[in-house]
Amino acid sequence: MSIADTNKIIRDYLITQTALTAVATGGIFCPRLPENATLPAVSFFTRGGTSTPYIPGIITPSVQFDCWADNSITARQVYRLLYSALQGIQNIAKGATQGILSAIEEVQGQDLVDSEIPNYFRVLTFFNVMIRAE
Repeated sequence: MSIADTNKIIRDYLITQTALTAVATGGIFCPRLPENATLPAVSFFTRGGTSTPYIPGIITPSVQFDCWADNSITARQVYRLLYSALQGIQNIAKGATQGILSAIEEVQGQDLVDSEIPNYFRVLTFFNVMIRAE
């Protein structure tokens, strides 16, 4: 059995969240923010997770999200909107055999300043996302 692209499933859901995209006008990117990206923006990537051989189409990736902005207040605002879009969601269908079954924050947002890229602020968070990816 082949599984669908879980990053695509997550991104396809997030780009429909109008409150988030209204503030994160730079876009939502996977796996990382492109060079010279417009801010504010969101980037994310799968950092691991679990699956079960008994239900091969159900996987549970752990996903790192970075909420970027040119100041810490806006980065935190993007994080709060991402949190509202994901925390506690259930059964978000994407066709008959794909979708997000649930999402729970693993680590609350951490305010960080990127020392290598001046004027880039971010809030780092991790979510456990259960996905039907058949």
